[in-house]
Amino acid sequence: MNLVQIMSRLCRVPVVLVGDLMLDRYLYGNAERLSPEAPVPILHYQKETFSLGGAGGVAADLVALGAEVRTIGIVGADAPAEHVRKLLGACGADTSGVLECPGRPTVCKTRLIGLAQHRHPQQMMRIDFEELSPLPREWMDHIIGVFEKTIDGAKMVCIEDYNKGLLSVDLCQRMIAIARSRGLPVLVDPAAIGDYARYRGATAVKLNRLETERASRLPVQEESQFAPAAEWFLESLDLEAAIITLDKHGAYLATRGGDRRWLKTRARQVYDVTGAGDMVLSMLAVARASGASWVESVALANVAGGLEVERFGSVPIRPSEIVQELLTEVHEHQGKQRTLESLLPEIQHHRTAGKKVVFTNGCFDLIHLGHIRYFQFARQQGDLLIVAVNTDQSIRALKGEKRPIINEADRLSVLEELESIDYLISFDDDTPLRLIEKIRPDVLVKGADYRKEQVVGWEIVEGYGGRVALAPLVDGRSTSAVINRILEAHR
Repeated sequence: MNLVQIMSRLCRVPVVLVGDLMLDRYLYGNAERLSPEAPVPILHYQKETFSLGGAGGVAADLVALGAEVRTIGIVGADAPAEHVRKLLGACGADTSGVLECPGRPTVCKTRLIGLAQHRHPQQMMRIDFEELSPLPREWMDHIIGVFEKTIDGAKMVCIEDYNKGLLSVDLCQRMIAIARSRGLPVLVDPAAIGDYARYRGATAVKLNRLETERASRLPVQEESQFAPAAEWFLESLDLEAAIITLDKHGAYLATRGGDRRWLKTRARQVYDVTGAGDMVLSMLAVARASGASWVESVALANVAGGLEVERFGSVPIRPSEIVQELLTEVHEHQGKQRTLESLLPEIQHHRTAGKKVVFTNGCFDLIHLGHIRYFQFARQQGDLLIVAVNTDQSIRALKGEKRPIINEADRLSVLEELESIDYLISFDDDTPLRLIEKIRPDVLVKGADYRKEQVVGWEIVEGYGGRVALAPLVDGRSTSAVINRILEAHR
């Protein structure tokens, strides 16, 4: 199954998320001068924003991907706690498992963001408010009780650990044992700590290079080093899968079933890595809970994480954005030519994203300026252009045995290089009527040498609210004219 199809089949899966909830507070201001008191920039306050951090960021990402999220975590009795609950509720996560723990502050990271000469905002400093001491034993028992109730009917458990005192060895091991007894997979995003014993028995861990090297004491800088490190986690933690994210180089997957795969990703314009790991975990969880394989899930997580690093701050990535990215990658690797069966699902995803589909057809035997202007006009009528090309057999039936001059494979290859064309499809029928009925374009384009009523399929397109556009002709530019000039030159 291809990744676009998997994204279209994502289920609204119930996911239990346990982890360190945080509030990200951003103070924005202009930073255009230095203090006269000391060589430090002055931030002239402009605005303040709040967003979810830590496990809260994962909750927002999961919801954006369509999951039903049940959040378990602790906050303090303070103003940041109110923001955390409000933001979780606003994004659609269940907050009944968010517990108020007196005497501990809500983890809050305050970032000072400076702007100068209207350029991109840049983080200047971060101030953390937190209490890292372990929770009392009675609180652990209370959280376990909440966990046992919350996992009823769930399909996946995610543990998001930032080592802020909540996820002790005892609590993690008790939750993993309870989840396994009910057949629930547990996916862990571990803390940057040296001992991963607390995660033993989980289904999988998702970790980055630094976390991998710190916990396993093995290097992961070269391809030959990926497998030994991943296998160390499989064996020492009794996992089903280990996923090591490799920054711009993608991710490495090792599974108990024998998969050893380095899944690469395309180069990105990295703007801010904040939230990329959260997005990767969320995509892994939703894809696995929806039935995708480990390889498919990691491939999708690569795309989701890649989109995240192109944004400022932690911004949840939606399925439609991932699908559009996948379609772009498909174009880059597979080109523009499609069968009708492979084209229709892609067109549906484009339509879901609000794109207008344009359709035209023809022989396009000897490409000339008239064709180029025609395609440019057609592309301007919408967001993507599908060009249906007559096969050699259908051209012979229309124009005689001496046509086409250029064979079908060559014609398609030439059209493939034209920027204005998004998709190419060949057809054998006398007319493109069957394609028009299946594709249902928003705009049907034909040359102005036709009247609207002469355009095949016009009544079908207008019947469902589409329209016909007639492209202006370029004087003296036609395939027949080109052929005649060639014949005259060589008589």
